[in-house]
Amino acid sequence: MYMIIVGAGTIGARLIDIAIKEKNNVVVIEENVERAKEISNKYDVTVLNRDATSAESLREAGSDRTNVLITTTSDDAVNLMVVSIANRLEIPSIVSVVNEKDHAEFFRKLGANVMENPEDVVANHLYTAVKRPKVDDFTILSNGAQVFRIMVKEEGPLVGKSTSEIRKQEIIPSSVLIVAIERGGNMQIAEGETVIESEDLLTFYSIQRVTDELIEKVTG
Repeated sequence: MYMIIVGAGTIGARLIDIAIKEKNNVVVIEENVERAKEISNKYDVTVLNRDATSAESLREAGSDRTNVLITTTSDDAVNLMVVSIANRLEIPSIVSVVNEKDHAEFFRKLGANVMENPEDVVANHLYTAVKRPKVDDFTILSNGAQVFRIMVKEEGPLVGKSTSEIRKQEIIPSSVLIVAIERGGNMQIAEGETVIESEDLLTFYSIQRVTDELIEKVTG
């Protein structure tokens, strides 16, 4: 995949590393001279020390052949301008970090997929890790929904029951869905007749914020 990544700050640099390891063709646009040099020295990629809010910069980066543009700067005004230009240049897929939640709708109107307030995402993850140590992983989606994973113990109320029984008996709220089960290192989709076993690592999807009471109830 041909990718244009705008910004080589904390998020951008990590994204560049992942994209290159996945064998993508990456072009980086970074206005800061030192950051541009650092990325150029570290990776075998094209790095343009340019202002990305210029259509000419995006054209020079290969906007006519790119599959996706991702802008990652900490300035929403810059990100929005880049998204607007990318939209006019008809780049097929546009993704942007949005630092202020109230700005997200402006980006979406221009056809961008957004990653809202990454600092909040990290902060929530850290807080949950401290407050809810039984939760193995935790993600807040842009619409307020949550995805989390919990290992169930033998004394838990879900063990020995199928996912359809769990729903019929309302052991967990209707707003929460078991979507996958990891057992013995293997992942499977949670079908209606799948029976939960002790030590299963369950992936849940919740359309609203989960409570401490639900976590305690599920873990047993």
